[in-house]
Amino acid sequence: MGDEYPKLRLAAVQAAPVYLDREATVEKACRLIREAGAGGAHLVGFPENFIPGHPVWVYFHPVSSARSMDFSAALFKNSVEIPSAATDALCEAAAEARVFVVMGLTEKRPETTGTLYNTQLFIDRRGRIAGKHQKLVPTAGERLVHAGGGGESQRAFATEYGPVSGLCCGENSNPLAVAVLAAQYTRIHVACWPHHFKPTPGYPDMPEMSLLVTRNLAYTCKCYVISACGTVTPEMAEILPATEAERGWLRDPAKTGGSAIIDPRGVVVAGPMGGEKEGILYADVDLEVTVRCRLIHDFGGHYNRPDVFRLLVNQMNPPLLGSLADPGPPADLREPRRLDAGGPRAVPGEQFGALGPGAEGVAPN
Repeated sequence: MGDEYPKLRLAAVQAAPVYLDREATVEKACRLIREAGAGGAHLVGFPENFIPGHPVWVYFHPVSSARSMDFSAALFKNSVEIPSAATDALCEAAAEARVFVVMGLTEKRPETTGTLYNTQLFIDRRGRIAGKHQKLVPTAGERLVHAGGGGESQRAFATEYGPVSGLCCGENSNPLAVAVLAAQYTRIHVACWPHHFKPTPGYPDMPEMSLLVTRNLAYTCKCYVISACGTVTPEMAEILPATEAERGWLRDPAKTGGSAIIDPRGVVVAGPMGGEKEGILYADVDLEVTVRCRLIHDFGGHYNRPDVFRLLVNQMNPPLLGSLADPGPPADLREPRRLDAGGPRAVPGEQFGALGPGAEGVAPN
């Protein structure tokens, strides 16, 4: 009989948040999770920074302007701690819908007032946090609000469907980040995208570029890719730009959306969805196709040469702040004690397990 590989229904959410309103956007996210579950989805991916919205004002306002600072402060106040009441609600919705969720959000370090991350949160079908991916290098204006992610989050996560991974926006085209996931045999990958790209004459807009990048990633990693793109609401088009010309650009549906689902051959099996609407794309897939494709190109195995090429990933997470223990008698100072390993971490990078509502303790991955 041999090994069997499951057949699944994948889902890509294309939607806009209730911009910079955490509680309202979490409520909308939970509705969409439940809708995906009712639609038979086993795994659903959301756009980049869906909660509470992507910092696209940096494309229209100087970083130190009063308007930009107001937006930045609102983003921080509405960002998500992990765990928190917001993640509890998401976990509850995932458990109720029996769907694995990859949620794009802006993460803030617990009980701090200054550092944010562009994060994908992985929640399993029992409502437990399975892990998180933090965008390693923020792109362009994102660097004004987001810190670089931790090395320990650059990985795929074990699930009942096999390894599941995610990358944010431009890092889906980072060959080294993609190589890590290919070597970890990811089977399902969630590529999340913002509301739109920066208005740049001559540069492809998000629907075109996201499809190019995700088809390439699917073909390279021999995995299914859920490409989840954000959209723009009339309210966002009104409050974000600085000029009427920019408002006209932002109201053009060709500049936003483009969600799709791609198979391991690089073939689009659902979408792309036009930017004029919100919705959920579905695709019924057979994970055995990942095996058949890797028989030809297995970049984590037979189709590579570790004696020639090697990639080292530093997943250590040294703390910024430590403390020296009581040195005791003066003689002990000749052998200083190590920094307390239990001190504050520079970047949250705990091993996640059962962190959902009602979970008993924390289980390692």
